[in-house]
Parts: sequence; structure tokens; C-alpha cells
Amino acid sequence: MTTQSQTLQKVDHAALKANQLTIIVLNILAFIFNLPILAAIVAVVMGLGSLLKVPGFLPLYRYLYKPLRLLKPDVLNDNPEPHRFAQFLGFLFMTVGAVSIYLGASILGWSLVWLVVVLAALNAFGGFCVGCAVYYWLGRLHAPGFTKTPPAETVPGMKPKASV
Repeated sequence: MTTQSQTLQKVDHAALKANQLTIIVLNILAFIFNLPILAAIVAVVMGLGSLLKVPGFLPLYRYLYKPLRLLKPDVLNDNPEPHRFAQFLGFLFMTVGAVSIYLGASILGWSLVWLVVVLAALNAFGGFCVGCAVYYWLGRLHAPGFTKTPPAETVPGMKPKASV
């Protein structure tokens, strides 16, 4: 494996975790109360976050999670692009899921919503981002636009270790 020189940026993994936790909670509530509109809202927020290149639920982190000390900043040297790509994939799955539910394909729709819940939980609680791993895999295949490599000594998709 070749080592590429790249400039890592400061990425607050607590903001990413807040985003994932919010996605999990809202989608579970959408399912329990059969509120596909709530799943659609989650999709829209994820889409806006992707467009703005920030976690969609960043305001909740800034004005709720952080002030109440539910999460403290966890700033690591990382690439933000794989996380943005992962959120965009989540947006696509949520959008197809919500549209499917509205079109009467409830099993398909809720399955896609639950896939997003499971993958967000894997990231929030296990530190493994499947969308990030896909980003790095596409980079290894030299797909256009997928130029970043994982931080040194980091398994593709895993949360980087804190710098000492």
C-alpha cells in the first residue's frame, strides 16, 4: 500500500455522533408512530447537510447536546469528505425509503429507514462508518472525486485515534 501525503483537517466526531444519534432517535420514532413524514424530514435535513457540507443536525449539537454537556467535543485529525459522502448516501437511502412508504411499498421503505438506523448506530456506538469505508474503497478503485486516503494507521471507515 502506498502512502499518500495529504492534509488532514480538524473534524469534531462528537458533532458526527450527535447527527447519528438524532437520525437514530427520529427514525425509530417515525417507525413506532408510523410517521413517514418524520422519516422524510430526516431525509431533507441530511440532504441539506450534504449540500452545506456539515452534519445535518449540527444545530442540535451546537445548541442542545454541547450546552447540556450530553456530548463534549471530540476533535480529531481526519478527512471530512468521507463523512459527507456517508451522509449523502444516508440521504439517498432515506429519500428512497420515504418515497417508497408514500407510494405504498412500506416494507421496502421502512427497511431502508432501518438500514440507515443500523448503520448510524454502528458508527455512533462502534466507531465504524460504512459510508466512509465505501468512500475509501472507491478511492482505491480510482473513482473520480474519491481522492482521500484514511489517516495513518487507521482502518478505512474506523474512527481515527486521538493524536498524542
